[in-house]
Amino acid sequence: MSELNVKLDVTLDQFMDAGLKVVSRSRSIFYTSQGLFLPLIDMLVHQRRPRLPSDDPKLFQAARKSLHVLLEADVARIRSGVYPVDVLRFESPIKHFLRIPVLFREGLKAALRKRGKKSQVFGENAKDLLSDVPEYYRRNFHFQTDGYLSDLSADLYEHQVEVLFAGAADSMRRLIIEPMKMHFASLGANADGEGLHFLEVGAGTGRSTLFVRLAFPKAKITAVDLSGPYLKRAQAALKSFSRHDFLEAQAENLPFGPQQFDAVYSVFLFHELPMDVRRAVLREGHRALKAGGFYGLVDSLQRGDVPEFDEALQQFPVEYHEPFYRNYIDNQMSDLLAESGFEVVTQGTGFFSKFVASKKRS
Repeated sequence: MSELNVKLDVTLDQFMDAGLKVVSRSRSIFYTSQGLFLPLIDMLVHQRRPRLPSDDPKLFQAARKSLHVLLEADVARIRSGVYPVDVLRFESPIKHFLRIPVLFREGLKAALRKRGKKSQVFGENAKDLLSDVPEYYRRNFHFQTDGYLSDLSADLYEHQVEVLFAGAADSMRRLIIEPMKMHFASLGANADGEGLHFLEVGAGTGRSTLFVRLAFPKAKITAVDLSGPYLKRAQAALKSFSRHDFLEAQAENLPFGPQQFDAVYSVFLFHELPMDVRRAVLREGHRALKAGGFYGLVDSLQRGDVPEFDEALQQFPVEYHEPFYRNYIDNQMSDLLAESGFEVVTQGTGFFSKFVASKKRS
């Protein structure tokens, strides 16, 4: 009987593993298919054949392989309990499909801004918010409508990023969680985060906040961002959870006392900051973090992380309005962390992203 039970357990594990992989891959295929309209928009606006991923077979194959590895690793972390299966929960299909025509319309508007080299165009409501944010933030990142300063932008952002990265954006965001788990396990802290206080800088619409909340259900999370509209969406996304606060504030000028947090982390923040602000954000994180505390980030790859992707990284700010990106890819975050008083513990890559995990030197 015990042998039969073992066989049944193995069969159930294999069945669950296969199911998770199907969900993960289907999600990627679904978003990839939506991305097929992007070259059509480019062709309509610029009246030329757009550059396609398949134009560089070597890069295309490397990207496909890297995407597969990321999705497989993501499923493995769910199976091993790093974070729960709830991270794969999909939004309402009705809301999703109703948003697709809006994405097409906004993609066309972004292409027209790109053609006209217009990167500081804002609607009236967004204009009212410009005086509340620093100069480097007053732009249409990715040529998107209103930059990060409108409800429309906040509503479309997660969907846009998933289309851009073939449904892998969430899997890349979750790269921050395993090193956090390892850090607190080494300290003997509760795996559910009880008694811990985290700070997320550049929280945006709260997508990463949600994943960290699911992985550490009893931790307190304070999330800050410059965008009021994005924070409003984050609050709505996490309304069914407790023990979190959202605050409109600058990551380079945090309104907190010293050594207040057990962990400080960010996801997709640093590549959108000029170098002086990058350094200021790290200094503020160091100040707000307890001695020996965790400091981690997930962001774009940098030059040399995955050499076969270096050309694609160089091309990214050409296609999208990212004025600080070239400087970012040439200045390794691990070096900046070391300069700022952190000890880098581990780092790695996943598709077009990387994670760097460190701790504050005691």
